[in-house]
Amino acid sequence: MKRASFVAVGLLLLVAGCVVGSEVAIEPQDPELVEAGAELYAAHCAECHGSDLQGTDQGPSHLSIIYEPNHHADGAFLFAVQNGVRAHHWDFGDMPPIEGLNPEEVEAIIAFVRERQRVEGFE
Repeated sequence: MKRASFVAVGLLLLVAGCVVGSEVAIEPQDPELVEAGAELYAAHCAECHGSDLQGTDQGPSHLSIIYEPNHHADGAFLFAVQNGVRAHHWDFGDMPPIEGLNPEEVEAIIAFVRERQRVEGFE
């Protein structure tokens, strides 16, 4: 009986940890970086991901829970921009590398995306 109680308590703690861990907390971003990122996003990302970040017929929404920081960390965005990425969550096809953006500019785009995610939440 003690073993069953121990297992039950362990399962409850595991489930509670999953529920608490599923909440996404994004820190407010630097306003100047967000402003710069908004312009860069409009110029380099919005055509496929939408000016409102809600996607188009060419690319997914950046407000999808798939893009929350615990699933796609900031480094995943940088990698995708620099190297492209094979389709793995969506049926939009592979994303090509985006030419002409340096890491600092991608950092600004990420700040913009994270701030919009923080303000608007995830779908």
